[in-house]
Amino acid sequence: MIGRREFITLIGGVAAWPLAARAQQAQSPVVGYLSASSASSARINPGPMALLKGLNETGHVDGKNVAIEFRWAENQVDRLPELAADLVRRRVAVIYAAGAPEVVLAAKAATTTIPIVFATGGDPVRRGLVPSLNRPGGNVTGVVFISAQATGKRLGLLHDVVPRAAKFAMLVNSAVAYEPDIADAQMAASAIGAKIEVFSAATSREIDAAFAGLLQKRADALLVNDSAFFFERRVQIVTLAARYAVPAAYHERAFSDVGGLMSYGSNLADEIRQAGVYVGRILNGEKPADLPVLLPTMYEFVINLQTARTLSLDVPTEVLLRADEVIE
Repeated sequence: MIGRREFITLIGGVAAWPLAARAQQAQSPVVGYLSASSASSARINPGPMALLKGLNETGHVDGKNVAIEFRWAENQVDRLPELAADLVRRRVAVIYAAGAPEVVLAAKAATTTIPIVFATGGDPVRRGLVPSLNRPGGNVTGVVFISAQATGKRLGLLHDVVPRAAKFAMLVNSAVAYEPDIADAQMAASAIGAKIEVFSAATSREIDAAFAGLLQKRADALLVNDSAFFFERRVQIVTLAARYAVPAAYHERAFSDVGGLMSYGSNLADEIRQAGVYVGRILNGEKPADLPVLLPTMYEFVINLQTARTLSLDVPTEVLLRADEVIE
């Protein structure tokens, strides 16, 4: 795990604070930040800074009137229960559960009283995080950054760009449960008369093996599922897709920015900012049971035209017109 001061040093802040600031922090409410990702990902992960931005909007400034305690599972999901229990023992005021549903479930299992705010993908009711979106009840609420329908939509857009595709591959993180996403992808593939085969990976070596496998299976195109681990390894994944000449669609524009063919998803940083606002509102006295789960309202479709040309893909004009951004 990594404490707050180490995190600030990690992202380029100062390591030592004035004694007065430390004393003020000791009297401030503490927000526990629980993540399945690694501490080193803080340099590229928009989550921490976006959360702080949302807190600032509700009058909470890190180091002045609120403190953050970070707990990173280092991509080892089985560590989450103990990390969540540690935050409960720390008596934090709110737990922010970042990313995979397993993070939220670990926090839920650790406490029924401390408020929990999540930012995750998929259907939180279907995943057992809350009983209802409008009235979550209990001590859990949050923000959804990838809706259940987005997986099927992403596959459809990929098929529009690669109309010859009849066999899709889907890469999922085997360390977390993504069965609902797989079901959505299978339904979308069936609707266009295509097949989909699932490949899983939870380490860099397994990502390499998955790409070798999809090449052996002669997959026409690849759907990369949302995963904090995949986000950390996005350069590796995009590089492999280019090496094997596999057209691929991703959930976050950061993949397109480093050469991925296309991405379709909500603005991750803004969704986490909204989660930060919820954390701040709870610190200000509101109850999570009264805060409805927020769903994404806007999606961003990005196409990397340079990558399309490298793959010898002729992107239809109507698809380019639907894109929010075309990277030349």
